Amino acid sequence: MESRPNEMKKNMGVMSAISIVVGCVIGAGVFFKPHAIYQATGGAPGLGLLSWIIGGLISIFGALTFAEIAVLIPRTGGMVTYLGEVYDRRIGFLAGWMQVVIFYPAYLAGYGVKVGTELSGLLGVNISLPVGILVIAGVVALNVLGSGSASRFQILSTACKLIPLALIIAAGMLLGKSREPLFTPMVGEGTGAASALGTTLLAVLFAFEGWTNVGAIAGEMKRPARDLPRAIVGGVSIIMAVYLLINIAYLRVIPANELMNLESPASAVAAKLFGSAGGTIIAVGIIISVIGAGNGFLLSGSRVAYYLAKEGMLPGRKQLARLNERLVPANAIILVGTLAALYSLIGQFDLLTDMGTFSCWIFYTLTFCCVIHMRRTHPDMERKYRVPGYPVIPLLAIASGLYVIASQLFLSGSRGRIMALASVGITLIGLPVYLAVQKKAGKPSGK
Repeated sequence: MESRPNEMKKNMGVMSAISIVVGCVIGAGVFFKPHAIYQATGGAPGLGLLSWIIGGLISIFGALTFAEIAVLIPRTGGMVTYLGEVYDRRIGFLAGWMQVVIFYPAYLAGYGVKVGTELSGLLGVNISLPVGILVIAGVVALNVLGSGSASRFQILSTACKLIPLALIIAAGMLLGKSREPLFTPMVGEGTGAASALGTTLLAVLFAFEGWTNVGAIAGEMKRPARDLPRAIVGGVSIIMAVYLLINIAYLRVIPANELMNLESPASAVAAKLFGSAGGTIIAVGIIISVIGAGNGFLLSGSRVAYYLAKEGMLPGRKQLARLNERLVPANAIILVGTLAALYSLIGQFDLLTDMGTFSCWIFYTLTFCCVIHMRRTHPDMERKYRVPGYPVIPLLAIASGLYVIASQLFLSGSRGRIMALASVGITLIGLPVYLAVQKKAGKPSGK
């Protein structure tokens, strides 16, 4: 296995890289996940706030570790390629299969459901399901029209994401009247801290999703060995600070034992701070932000499906690998969108996003293990970037991933356990699919 030179221009400094990390990660989770977090803590604020710090540290450990394998194997395909080259093509395919059939469509479905919930609250009419499906259909149409349209909408949605964040933080800190303790109690009476932490981390890690993009940054950095760790630590630290500040702002306005009952905590806080009209404006900004997040996940997810099809790994690969007249993989876009529409029938934002987060962390953890494996089997291979603090940082990333997985399988309630087992089952369905496709093509199924 040889590393290939990256031919992109190396003109990116540390500040540019930090801005990309921040832009990729901050999304819709911070506006909605406090509901699930404070439900898990039994209405207590302490563990909820602590989880944002722990989730940020896990994301830093994960991103620092993930970046080494991403720079070491600078190929198209992400985890599909990393796991396929280091372990076995079947494991790599399962990572891509999981992304195509669970991760991206579940997130897109969750965003559609949340837009429907928000609009239902604003209009006083329950139109959550039809609106959710319409949102999914809308972003599918936008992406089929071409990447330019999708990119322009992404810019608009990013502004609509940052403005509510800034306004709620500033107003909550200045105008919030609550002086309740922020870190006590840690959990409510009768709530187990270990199981609650597993649930809160799943919610928090959803909000931190996006740090896997750091590998793409390295190829354009002037000094990746020095600046990539700074960009990761600096970028995720900024995100962690923003998440902590907005959650403190929430608690300054509405206590945790009330936030746990609000599915749209950001909108409720905005209404208290700015009145009904101001709250509505903030809510509309959040809705556009959520649609933008869904647009981004559809764009990325369809490219994973397109890549797998081009590599001959998916059924219907000729159709899925076809580009339309606007040079976008329309059939792959429609596939991910259709799965998202089906998932949206579940109608539960937290369940859908938890399913996506749990599923991807199985493969993130395997990717962290790749770093240790490659250090042992290819110690002399040129590494333009090495994870600092090796082997401590990778081991912390692996331990964190194992805790997230195990907590859902063994410590969570029946809902979390069923979700986790369903995710594992849907992922494993990919194995006979892969073997059948490879057999039909007359290709070897293993490494």
